[in-house]
Amino acid sequence: MASEEIVEERARSTAEDGTVVTEASSASSIPSVQAAADAVFYPLAPGYQVNVRSGPSTGSRLVKILPQNTSVAIRCQTRGETVSGPCGTTNIWDNIAPGQYVSDAYVKTGSSDFVTVRCA
Repeated sequence: MASEEIVEERARSTAEDGTVVTEASSASSIPSVQAAADAVFYPLAPGYQVNVRSGPSTGSRLVKILPQNTSVAIRCQTRGETVSGPCGTTNIWDNIAPGQYVSDAYVKTGSSDFVTVRCA
């Protein structure tokens, strides 16, 4: 008899304060879905387009620009150049994909500290 792996799938919704909330439900799926389902998405500061850099500094190569009203999944966080933005002044940078960083000063995490694991 073949065994099935049960993973949690999470549905995204937005709370009144603009933060993204996840709701869990059981489903049968493959393990790669688990990692994606566990991602927590954070909204960018309202009204801002945000530069994505190849490293944790404004001097790093510009990779792309995220449009207004975008939410990002933070893979890990690291310290880098200090930046002032609508969400405060910080030296924390959020890694949103391999080789892609945004300053936490433009991401509404609800904290002035790390909200996930540090980048290796």
